Amino acid sequence: MEVVNGAATAPIAPAAPAPATNGEREDVGGFKLKFCTVCASNQNRSMEAHLRLSQAHYPVISFGTGSLVRLPGPSITQPNVYQFNKVSYDAMYKELHDKDPRLYTANGLLNMLGRNRQVKWGPERWQDWQIGIPRTEHASDRGSEGTEGGVVDVVFTCEERCWDAVIDDLLNRGSPLNRPVHIINVDIKDNHEEASIGGRGILDLADSLNTAAKEEREAIGPAAFDMASAASRASFDERVPEIVGEWQERWPNLPAIWTLAWF
Repeated sequence: MEVVNGAATAPIAPAAPAPATNGEREDVGGFKLKFCTVCASNQNRSMEAHLRLSQAHYPVISFGTGSLVRLPGPSITQPNVYQFNKVSYDAMYKELHDKDPRLYTANGLLNMLGRNRQVKWGPERWQDWQIGIPRTEHASDRGSEGTEGGVVDVVFTCEERCWDAVIDDLLNRGSPLNRPVHIINVDIKDNHEEASIGGRGILDLADSLNTAAKEEREAIGPAAFDMASAASRASFDERVPEIVGEWQERWPNLPAIWTLAWF
């Protein structure tokens, strides 16, 4: 209690953070790891996580690992199929709206594509990503600030076959940058409701990882940590399995696996 003119008064509560707008979270600053989100078609799960991470002001990019972008059609044998890197989310939205607005509104595809076209131009394929090459043409993507150098610190995949595809691809590339990268699979069912839950879970894990990275960066010095070599990141890398384990206790319905790989 505080006393003012002899009368006890309750302490003044600290000002509340500025309210979020359009899902944006207040940027509290602090070191920010660079993230990548990956699912099969770079449409639902990876894009929900991409959006949530960007709203929290993390640098983030996203990809799909499939050979083609596949979206549900009028029947299971008639999917809508598109090529990665060549067809925009906006073009997909307009095409499906012209085909059958009632069907694609009811199954959530138009809402999903409407969200996606506010995040970036179109779906990208992981295997086509030129790691370490500047991504200057993606400046208008949400979360692009900080990813211009074409590298990330953590890759979140959304199902185990995508995790396998990412790891296999990195092994085939031969680690030309000799830079460590954490590959974490958060298993998320491919529907809109589960993608929303998974996106929140991935953001929570990203926050925990970033807090640890900030602590280790302050301990060894920003210059050394930002080199992102195996030696300079060792103390952080050693903490990641424990962080994932603690997160798993908070999110038991999102099974996770982790490994350390190399760019």
